[in-house]
Amino acid sequence: MSRTLLFIFFIISTFTVSAQQYILSGRVSGQKNEPAPFTSIYIRNSTYGTTANEEGRYMFKLTPGVYNIVYRLVGYREKMIPVTITDRNDTLDVQLDNEIFELTDTAKYNSKTDSGMAIMRKVIANRQKHMNEYKTFSCAVYIKGVQKLTKAPKSLMGSAVIRQLDLDSNGRGILYQSESLSQFNVQTPNKFKEVTIASKTAGQNPAFGYTKASDLELNLYDNVININGLSSHGFVSPVASNALSYYHYKYMGSTISNGRTISKIQLLPKHTYDPVFKGNIYIVQSDSRLYSADLMLTNYNDNLNLIDTIQISQQYIPLRDSIWLPASVQYSFTGGVFGFKFSGYYISIYNNYKINQNFPEGYFNGEVLKIDTAANIKSPAYWNNMRQVPLTAQETRDYNKKDSIAAYKQTDAYLDELQHTKNNINYPGYLIFGYNASNRSNKDSLYVFPFLQTFYYNTVEGFGINAKVRYTKKLDDYRTFSVTPAVRYGFVNKLFSANILTEYKNDPFHNSKFWVSFGSDILDLNNVGTRSLYFNTLSTLLYENNYVKYYRSQYGGFGYQRELANGVLWTGSLSYSSRSQLYNNAYGHIFSSKIREFTSNNPLAPPGTPANDRSFLFPKNQAFTFNTAVTFTFDQQYITRPTGKFNLPSKYPTLTVNYRKGIKSVFGSDVDYDFASADISQSNIRIGTSGFSSFKLTGGDYFNNNTLYFMDYYHYLGNQGTTFDPTYIGSFHFLPFYTYSTNGAFFEAHYQHNFAGSVLGKISFIRKLKLEEIIGANYLTTKGNPNYRELYIGLQRLIFRVDYGVSYAGNKKYIQGFRIFYGIR
Repeated sequence: MSRTLLFIFFIISTFTVSAQQYILSGRVSGQKNEPAPFTSIYIRNSTYGTTANEEGRYMFKLTPGVYNIVYRLVGYREKMIPVTITDRNDTLDVQLDNEIFELTDTAKYNSKTDSGMAIMRKVIANRQKHMNEYKTFSCAVYIKGVQKLTKAPKSLMGSAVIRQLDLDSNGRGILYQSESLSQFNVQTPNKFKEVTIASKTAGQNPAFGYTKASDLELNLYDNVININGLSSHGFVSPVASNALSYYHYKYMGSTISNGRTISKIQLLPKHTYDPVFKGNIYIVQSDSRLYSADLMLTNYNDNLNLIDTIQISQQYIPLRDSIWLPASVQYSFTGGVFGFKFSGYYISIYNNYKINQNFPEGYFNGEVLKIDTAANIKSPAYWNNMRQVPLTAQETRDYNKKDSIAAYKQTDAYLDELQHTKNNINYPGYLIFGYNASNRSNKDSLYVFPFLQTFYYNTVEGFGINAKVRYTKKLDDYRTFSVTPAVRYGFVNKLFSANILTEYKNDPFHNSKFWVSFGSDILDLNNVGTRSLYFNTLSTLLYENNYVKYYRSQYGGFGYQRELANGVLWTGSLSYSSRSQLYNNAYGHIFSSKIREFTSNNPLAPPGTPANDRSFLFPKNQAFTFNTAVTFTFDQQYITRPTGKFNLPSKYPTLTVNYRKGIKSVFGSDVDYDFASADISQSNIRIGTSGFSSFKLTGGDYFNNNTLYFMDYYHYLGNQGTTFDPTYIGSFHFLPFYTYSTNGAFFEAHYQHNFAGSVLGKISFIRKLKLEEIIGANYLTTKGNPNYRELYIGLQRLIFRVDYGVSYAGNKKYIQGFRIFYGIR
């Protein structure tokens, strides 16, 4: 009974408190009544605040009481107004005065003697102190994003485009809106966990976006600032420990705000194309800390992706005298592509800070984001109650229109029409990408593999057909079943193959799946892959290069994988196969080459062996094989969605340990070997402001190699064509596909660095290194192309790469795979 009374009392108290909240709203403007967009507004001596919208309108929910409301925006003098909330909603319009920074020193600027340099030396000296002012914090974060189309070429503004992008007759409109509410928890120096409580989007998915608190977390006390999604390299912070090597600082004057002296400092890059910010920062002189920042980057100087300019604004507020944290962070951007002009912003507002609270042991376990099951289904009434930045009239109309469209898209009439339309075959698309079809609920889908992978030609089978489809059944939000049958027929060797692969994914929270496969197929002797059917067809018919060497396999097998713990993925499989050697039977080609001719299907046949060679490579054999691997991803971070766990790239290397055993005499198996290897790799390692590096190291050995055949060897991922993919780390540029395959010990190492910087910076870098003269580098462009420098300028990428390998089998064989080159990407 007492518990029931207590619960009733709690409910009544909750509604009473809720009923006592009233709205303080208004408009913030400048001296000429112009809107003061995105003004930070907060209650003094608290951690509760909001931000005005782009029209300067704001809204607060407050309980009755007396408050000192602070209005703050870069370029205007901070204003504090006492407000009394009684028993009704109230309106307060505020006009801000232009900020006037008094400059006592009017001497000509001198970078060595300017007082701005002295002020910033103190800030940099106190940087570490300010970074260590707290160990943990939690806060509520509201994020709002808007992307607009501001101009469009009339020649492209057909009715279909206007309808698809939902634009007005002038080609303007909101392309995308998003809002989110989350709880953000941080433990220094680099651990965090975010729980998304509510999320709302409307419009076309943008090329980049920021919907998480971690996306917009900006700590200018860090040495290097990364702008996620918009740049492949970082930028030196104006208060970095080495900032004096990159910036000059110019003192622009001081002003008094709430008893504090605030100095305005202009940032002057020492070199035009250094990875640095331009703009102004504002410093609290008494304790040499950041007060606010107004920074700028441009594509011309800073090599941005997707956009032309970005302006970054940040406002700090004191939580205590010794601890200041951001009240808001804003990214505003502009850009254009193919005559279309767009602009937009993302803003995050931080409320209800709690400093140095104790989190349970193990709370920061790698889960960086958890999305509540009801986050995406909040009602309009919920958002009207919880939204912190008022919608403009245009945003309201856009939401209403797109919500109506979204509701219509759930009707039977629309779904029937959509199913008919989306299942129509697009023949050019099918040629390259394949064909997808699904039912209304998307629970049943069919994928037909591309035409370019269906018809082929090689010297073993002649012309052939490799028809493959995949059927997928979504059983529920957590379980999926798929079956992939394939048939293959070579018109010259008359071999028919058929196989089927089935997969059952049953636990998306542990990356768990079963698979079974059986049948027959024509396979590459190099099991890591050489060239696709399509590219091998082209090289065979056009250039008389039959790179790929084939054998036939009749097989069956099954396997299972599961994440045993966060960052530990185990895979195991058993397979049985009967393997047969194949020989060339077709020698047709469109063009004859004077410098090459077809080669034997035996990759170990000596040079000059005729294409119709029938030399022995291996006997018909049976192989019963066990495979297992464990992958360790250190400090694995992940996102938990209602439908599963999604792992993120780690900032530490990934270690994979492999073991493969050929088991003799089981079901007549001929093989008898034990193979083990380990590789450690990492991609996209940010190296300060210079770009990012990737590497892969692999080594292993056959500890028992009593009986194994060529397809059981360790094979390298080589390349014998004129082009290759420089984004994959683990391949060789000019290494033959089969020559250095080994049944002994081996080691290979790969390293690549992608430089990122300004156009002119790359020009001087290339001229300084003169790589083509020093090491005879291999171009991705035509060798000797006199325009290669201009080509690099246009594509704005410089790549440095080293690939090295060595294998031991009988006599030592050193792979001539050492490659250093620069190229375009």
